[in-house]
Amino acid sequence: MPTSMKTWLDSAPGRYLLAWEQDWLDQAVADLFGFHALQLGLGQIQALRSNRMPQRWLAETRPNPAAGPSGVALLCDFDALPFPSQSLDLVVLPHALELAQDPHDSLREVERVLRPEGRVVITGFNPSSLWGLRQRAGHMRRGLGLSGPLFLPADGEFIAYRRVCDWLRLLGFEVEQGRFGCWRPPLASQAWLDRMAWLDRLGEHAWPVLGAVYMVAAVKRVRGMRLVGLAHRRRALRQGVPATLANRAPAPRPAATVQRTAETE
Repeated sequence: MPTSMKTWLDSAPGRYLLAWEQDWLDQAVADLFGFHALQLGLGQIQALRSNRMPQRWLAETRPNPAAGPSGVALLCDFDALPFPSQSLDLVVLPHALELAQDPHDSLREVERVLRPEGRVVITGFNPSSLWGLRQRAGHMRRGLGLSGPLFLPADGEFIAYRRVCDWLRLLGFEVEQGRFGCWRPPLASQAWLDRMAWLDRLGEHAWPVLGAVYMVAAVKRVRGMRLVGLAHRRRALRQGVPATLANRAPAPRPAATVQRTAETE
């Protein structure tokens, strides 16, 4: 029977991944300011718990009893969010693109609801990691008619880090931060995962892009934006004040003075 994301997160590698993502999401959203923040899916992670925005929501496509206290829960499709355009300051997608029916439509919907200069944070499995290679080998084995469980959840399709960055840039986002994590081998035993903990310290410096999971943080840029209010007036004053140049040449004598001197002589 294929393993769902919810079931897999209760396993030893799932708990290992949750711990890494929770730690880095806490750091990524702690200093982001605004009024409205939204988490899409995976209520097992409290992606907004360290953020201080007054309005925070958790959106799921179906009821999730395992979801923690991450704010007000909404049931909706990720490609049709119940928010007006340019109304949110932060959207976090922990593995939401992988589980979405159409990741392109979901990301376009996130761009629609975000304000200019709003932030988006995305996490996902890295297909180029050892975990991704083992998952691919499991699919190949099943394609040959051989039985055997998959190491990672069967639902969803993993999206490469560079592809996510390309999609963000096409929608007008500027990627500000990218991180990889979870360098331990794809082991199902908690004891063996604990023995391999030293690989996290080594992998971060030796082969950083081969981590099992990645995180991308980006900001929505709007071209042609104009400064308004006090910031606009200050810029206009700085640009409108002419520069003062020193004139070292002696000033000419007035014409009347020159004529009076000639008559006296």
